[in-house]
Amino acid sequence: MKEKKSGGALLGAAFLMATSAIGPGFLTQTATFTGANGSSFGFVILASIILAVIAQLNIWRVLCVSGLRGQDVANKVVPGLGYFVAFMVALGGLAFNIGNVGGGALGFNTLLGIPQTVGCILTGVIAIAVFLVKNAKSAMDMLTKILGGVMIVVILVIIFAVKPPVGDAIKNTFVPSTGVKPLIPATITLLGGTVGGYITFSGAHRLIDAGITGESNLKEINKSSVMGMLVASVVRVLLFLAVLGVVVKFTAGQALDAANPAADAFKLGAGMIGYRIAGLVLLCAAVTSVIGAAYTSVSFLKTFHSAIDKHENAVIIGFIAVSTLIMVIIGKPALLLVLAGALNGLILPITLGVCLIASKKKSIMGETYKHPTVLLILGVIVVVISAYLGITTFMSQIGTLFA
Repeated sequence: MKEKKSGGALLGAAFLMATSAIGPGFLTQTATFTGANGSSFGFVILASIILAVIAQLNIWRVLCVSGLRGQDVANKVVPGLGYFVAFMVALGGLAFNIGNVGGGALGFNTLLGIPQTVGCILTGVIAIAVFLVKNAKSAMDMLTKILGGVMIVVILVIIFAVKPPVGDAIKNTFVPSTGVKPLIPATITLLGGTVGGYITFSGAHRLIDAGITGESNLKEINKSSVMGMLVASVVRVLLFLAVLGVVVKFTAGQALDAANPAADAFKLGAGMIGYRIAGLVLLCAAVTSVIGAAYTSVSFLKTFHSAIDKHENAVIIGFIAVSTLIMVIIGKPALLLVLAGALNGLILPITLGVCLIASKKKSIMGETYKHPTVLLILGVIVVVISAYLGITTFMSQIGTLFA
């Protein structure tokens, strides 16, 4: 039975996308790049948000109006391509989920001093518990909204404590003092971390599962898509301001601790209380990302066999359990994460390109749907940019592995 259309499902899809994006890597990237670029990092945030909104609006409109998941759209555009996309997304989702479980362990350790192995298991157990309840999707919606809200509130506490130079941040957001060229690698990294791989599909697939599809629901689809980007962007901006305040006032030109830059920034800004708060933010980010990665990766695997669709919750639980077990046994799966990260950079241009082609096909979109020309042109620009930089990043990362 289709879920009843409601504000809860729309908001749940938005928060699922946003909190999937706001993982441990998101926190680390933001803290690291802010420490390196200062106020000029505001430009990176603005540029990545604009590119991400273009990508997400295109993808969500095509998927939700057609009622087809990403891999099914790809199969209709180029027979067999959907299986390749599904495999790449699931591989990336598994690898990053291993990292997310590790992020949860780091969060538990920072917050409560719990050892890594125990923290990994606790993170996995919390995520699995969501899919054991009777109405798992509603529980997932509720938890992602609560933890997303907690992250925003606790980061605001740090901002009030460090009082960042907001005026300088606004000025450099539009006219970066470092110039634009040095900021390009950080912009692409953030774009991939916000809508790369499985992330941009998480909310769209959630809307499809809730039955919010078709041209008649276009207004709600757009609203949910923009809301998801807005939540992720608000957290990014707030975290940037919090770290910027610390960098300006406390580091005296010294780099933040590379092992845990966000926690180091919070500790400098608000002492041990700030450090514990960083652990809470990291834990919330990790748990919601584990849930989002597992749910979305399995939604892609449904293409391979009908049994996966029939036993979706059980497969999701298995996916989380395997991620947790690998993290406990291996500890730091660096090679897998690097390879998945390189592949992840190639997924966005492929999937966005496929969706742009699909947007002009009446056999997929229906006879009456008309995709906005401006959105199509901007989408093509994002495909070209992300493809070029995705390929160069992939080649450089593969080169370092075999150097």
